[in-house]
Amino acid sequence: MSETINLTLKIWRQKNSASAGQFVSYEMPGVSTHMSFLEMMDVLNEKLISKGEEPVAFDHDCREGICGMCSMFISGRAHGKLKGTTTCQLHMRHFADGEIITVEPWRAAPFPVIKDLVVDRTPLDKIIQAGGYVSVNTGSAQDANCLPVPKKDADEAMDAAACIGCGACVAACKNASAMLFLSAKVSQLALLPQGQPERKERILNMLSAHDEAGFGNCTNTGACEAECPKEISISHIARLNREFLGANV
Repeated sequence: MSETINLTLKIWRQKNSASAGQFVSYEMPGVSTHMSFLEMMDVLNEKLISKGEEPVAFDHDCREGICGMCSMFISGRAHGKLKGTTTCQLHMRHFADGEIITVEPWRAAPFPVIKDLVVDRTPLDKIIQAGGYVSVNTGSAQDANCLPVPKKDADEAMDAAACIGCGACVAACKNASAMLFLSAKVSQLALLPQGQPERKERILNMLSAHDEAGFGNCTNTGACEAECPKEISISHIARLNREFLGANV
């Protein structure tokens, strides 16, 4: 494989949430296949700045697949073409020479565009604030051996806790539902002893925050699971439904 490729980027540019946006094309010759997608975006911005043009705004932080900030819709796929991969972990060797790459922000009503590829994901924070925590006494942590947890439950809770809150599930869902995100946060605590005291209140409060934010309902198309960079299972949505029914009994 050649170590450099020539690309055309069609990037969504939008000054702010009140302005109309449009796609702008940029030619990117000689892109190193060893670059990550975000490094390629950095090179583009350096070129734009050197020409006195406005750089493309996009979210990023850890660049290690942990923070969930690198939320881009790349050629019709959340985080790009690879399964179980965040945008910052996507490398240019997975693109073909001469390829046209379309880059967009998340397209969901609860995530208004702030600028270019940056969207406001505050509604996810509000869901967590509504109940994605446990209330415990301060002081020294209790000995882990005093709270035996079956390995199956511990493993499943850890799988749910892998959710990084990037919002890809919302962007991929035709209903803009955040049920996969919500269910992962509910499962994470419902499976552990620490989450039992507030179990019923948690699901009711978090689901209420979800609906108030304008997220849609789940219709089980599975797009969220397919596009989740951490491959969170939709089986957590089934647990979410059981938790909701149990809280109302």
